[in-house]
Amino acid sequence: MRNSSQLLRSGLTVAAASVLPLVVAAVPAAAVSGISVSTTGSTVSVTTSACSQPVNGSFGTASLLNSRQSNFAQGRQVSLSGTAALQSAAWSGVSAGTYTVIVVCANGTTAGTQSVVVSGPTPTRTISATASPSRGVMGGMGGGAKDYGTLTLVGGGALVGAGALATAWYLRRKSKPYRL
Repeated sequence: MRNSSQLLRSGLTVAAASVLPLVVAAVPAAAVSGISVSTTGSTVSVTTSACSQPVNGSFGTASLLNSRQSNFAQGRQVSLSGTAALQSAAWSGVSAGTYTVIVVCANGTTAGTQSVVVSGPTPTRTISATASPSRGVMGGMGGGAKDYGTLTLVGGGALVGAGALATAWYLRRKSKPYRL
């Protein structure tokens, strides 16, 4: 009984997994934009091949709208330039924020609309050398230049001597064989 329930569950899983690609293919895809928008620092550029027929020498116009603007006429407009195969436009000095790019061909059709996020100009870092010390490196004996007096020298010598005697006594005692 237990094996049949596992078989039933695995069968349902396999059936769901096999139907999933069909369901995804049946869902209509979002409208594909006929434009390609890219950013480099504070420059936004758009390319398209949808406006292949110029009218009076113009392929069309692209408009850059910020979040407070709602229609094509309110944005920063630039004429498309290029060839019948590929048209492009660019805006420089764009501040950081989210923008919408709309391209309208010269015949009045909209080539596409796409949102873009501009991160702003990348900061340039300037590396500068610091001035070198005027008197050189302040090296020395780590306080050895100060005169501590006779009492301090005698006390330090006594500590060094006591350490040497203790080391000698420890090493001599360790070298003798262990006796009961």
